[in-house]
Amino acid sequence: MKEEFSYIVDQFADLQILRYQVPGFENLSLRQKQLLYHLSEAALMGRDILFDQNGRYNLVIRRTLEAVYQYGTVDKSSVDYQAFEVYLKRIWFANGIHHHYGEDKFIPGFSEAFFDAAVRSVDVSLLPLKAGETVDTLLARLKPVIFDPTVMPKRTVQSGDTDWIQASANNYYGEDVTQAEVEAFYGKMKAEGDSRCPLSYGLNSRLEKENGQLVERVWKVGGLYSEAIERIVVELEKAAAFAENEKQRQIIATLIDYYRTGDLRTFDAYSILWVEDTDSQVDFVNGFIETYGDALGLKASWESTVNFRNEEATRRTQTISENAQWFEDHSPVDQRFKKERVKGVSAKVITVTMLGGDCYPSTPIGINLPNADWIRRDHGSKSVTIENIMEAYDKASQGSGFSDEFVWSDEERNRIKTYGFLTDMLHTDLHECLGHGSGQLLPDTDPDALKAYASTLEEARADLFGLYYLADPKMQELGLAPDGEAFKAEYYKYMMNGLLTQLVRIEEGKEVEEAHMRNRQLIARWVFEQGATDKVVELKKREGKTFVVINDYQQLRALFGKLLAEVQRIKSEGDYEAGRSLVENYGVKIDPVLHHEIRERYVRLHLSPYKGFVNPVMREVKDDSGHVTDITLDYTEGYAEQMLRYSRDYSYLSL
Repeated sequence: MKEEFSYIVDQFADLQILRYQVPGFENLSLRQKQLLYHLSEAALMGRDILFDQNGRYNLVIRRTLEAVYQYGTVDKSSVDYQAFEVYLKRIWFANGIHHHYGEDKFIPGFSEAFFDAAVRSVDVSLLPLKAGETVDTLLARLKPVIFDPTVMPKRTVQSGDTDWIQASANNYYGEDVTQAEVEAFYGKMKAEGDSRCPLSYGLNSRLEKENGQLVERVWKVGGLYSEAIERIVVELEKAAAFAENEKQRQIIATLIDYYRTGDLRTFDAYSILWVEDTDSQVDFVNGFIETYGDALGLKASWESTVNFRNEEATRRTQTISENAQWFEDHSPVDQRFKKERVKGVSAKVITVTMLGGDCYPSTPIGINLPNADWIRRDHGSKSVTIENIMEAYDKASQGSGFSDEFVWSDEERNRIKTYGFLTDMLHTDLHECLGHGSGQLLPDTDPDALKAYASTLEEARADLFGLYYLADPKMQELGLAPDGEAFKAEYYKYMMNGLLTQLVRIEEGKEVEEAHMRNRQLIARWVFEQGATDKVVELKKREGKTFVVINDYQQLRALFGKLLAEVQRIKSEGDYEAGRSLVENYGVKIDPVLHHEIRERYVRLHLSPYKGFVNPVMREVKDDSGHVTDITLDYTEGYAEQMLRYSRDYSYLSL
């Protein structure tokens, strides 16, 4: 009898750790498995990079805590130690000392006295001391960062009347660099560059001052993060030997060249080759890609995913991408902002085999790249839906009690049970396959005009595109939606999440910071307010609990279309003030009474608002001669076990 797969691995603080399956892996050829193996090794080699990008003290704090966890001679049954263990697990999850979504610094539940004694209980040779440093100086350096709430309180600040660079604790800029200096530095580069095909200035560097002058320290071989990047390159070189075709081999070679030179022109060349490869079954993302973590949306965090195409499920996304021009032509946005000819929208459903960097342990469920608008315009985009991750989320949530607690009635519950997983995937397909690739900038619009609000507005644009079309009869005509009722499941879940349930992810007294959460609240609150007179959507009370009730699904769809038109206008024209107003007025503030209620309801259910994953362990099987005969996957590794192994085997950056 086949043993049932266990999705849930661990649960602590506001987090639940899951594992995902990799169906179909056993059916791949040995060459494909070896390609996936080396790409997966490359996905793990850059782990330390993200820790350092998220904060200049993260690596030394993580290594100190791990030394205590493994070698400290403290009372492990004490309340302090149990709080210490949770604190370390949270740092592993967030890749640093700040919450991965909320951005606020973690408050340790253990005392300074305990920490002091715990660190001193470790053999000094096992502590991450700098040359000439003592345990005393190590503690003096770390205790304010860990315990003082006024020191580095927020990882990234992207709103308010303050210097966002100075207020952010991330490590993308030198400590004495200001927001005005950053904007002037890169503004000059943009003014002197090619406006039609602009480089992603600042994407792969830290901006610092030397002798009072701003200089970029590029992340490359021989530059910043060289120790880790060299290891990534070695595994990419090994992967190239197993490439499925010459085009894929060229993609890997160009990425290696980019890592060696740090040249952003080479990054663009790599991105173009990558987006045009629609033949390879195995695919990957590896590099400095997304800019959500930078206050100004310039610097990219390091991330990686490795995957192979789910051939059967991809037929769904291929249908969507083949009709991309129809969706573009019928969009409710102004004709000036539509693409006359949609180019190269490729879409697929993938099975992920390894997550790394900013995609681990918390991962996206869909990806659309490249980010450069001019590459999208001239060469298209590649979109993926990660179905095995979505399936893991779905399976782990069954029987949690969430639906009974937060969904208004059996009508909505039954609809969600029947259509929820399908419409989730369809919304993700539309968001990634078409939403991000839709529309166009006006010729003179600066692609960075929306600054810190760009990420939120771009996610809103893609979400709205998916929501609007999910209810279109075209979805039934294409055989994607089973009937005209299915879309209501996603509409209800989206409004419930945007207005209510995602609030559990934020500490009381705080505001919404993360771009995706701001996007969802912005959309939900805007359409709620716009439809208030007609009671399109209501918040109703029952037994002291607040619920979402949708009275008119078609009118709600019309409101999604109206907001989509405005967000596209803002992006196309680079209307910073309108974008700022939309985000600040709808996406940031929280009703404190409602916030308290939602968090209390979650506590009673013992639900974790955030989920992340452990990776399967990928192993080479060799014969007596040392030749690889197979690659196997092991799903039994625990959370702490995996994190400690990664710290032992994939930690290359010096302090």
